[in-house]
Amino acid sequence: MDWQDFKSNVSAFFNSFGTNAVSYVMEFIFFVILFYYAFKVLQTNKSYKLIAVFVFAVVWCGFAFAFSQNIESQFLLIVIMMLAILVFTMYNTEIKRVLLDNMIKGKSDRPKVSAGGVDAIIDEMIRALQNMSKNNIGALIVLSNENLPENIIESGTIVNAEISSQMIETVFYPKAPLHDGAMIVEGSKIYAAGCFLPLAQSDNLPKEMGSRHRAALGVTSVASVTALVVSEETGIISIVKNGAIKKKYADAADLKNALSDYYWDDLTAEAKE
Repeated sequence: MDWQDFKSNVSAFFNSFGTNAVSYVMEFIFFVILFYYAFKVLQTNKSYKLIAVFVFAVVWCGFAFAFSQNIESQFLLIVIMMLAILVFTMYNTEIKRVLLDNMIKGKSDRPKVSAGGVDAIIDEMIRALQNMSKNNIGALIVLSNENLPENIIESGTIVNAEISSQMIETVFYPKAPLHDGAMIVEGSKIYAAGCFLPLAQSDNLPKEMGSRHRAALGVTSVASVTALVVSEETGIISIVKNGAIKKKYADAADLKNALSDYYWDDLTAEAKE
């Protein structure tokens, strides 16, 4: 096909645009939405090879549509839909997090932490986790950016207390009324406690994994949060993120890294104000 045929195809497309304007616009909007979310999911999960394949396929379809008289816009849309369905099937858990983050983004009025207070908060949390680990006291702490579903917060009790090792250990004391649920931390505050989280429902999980670990896996599958778990049976501390246990047998250094990632990512902009 030569350049003259290409110009003829483009001219024919625009000549028919008036009679098919609504159809073309709807197809274009649908295509943009599919492409955006598929690209966003792949980018979030750092699947750069799949991004290259996805973009190549889109470009190839575009050229095929432009240079062939036998290929219509519906063909391009079908191919993009198939690619998007493939991506969404492979990353269905990650899509939940992307959609939830987009819905809640911009609504946050979470308590901010001054740069000078971060180290003290991190030390308090590590001290509490290690104390509970030594005494085999079960605990589940979720580091949230106000990106949790509202029903999770409503299932517990609003605490809105300053973070301290004594306060954390008091909440998880075995005879305390809120010890069985999860603690939600937002910035410098213990926002809520005694919260019930969705449990991971996978047959591949080890049988020795208790309800706290399943809850940590469940909540990190649907929201971009980090969960810190202390096993009541063994005292082992685990760091859970993105629906997987990122670190088992976490020590003070591991906890400091996880907490620093949580706090400093959000404090960078604030510190400059």
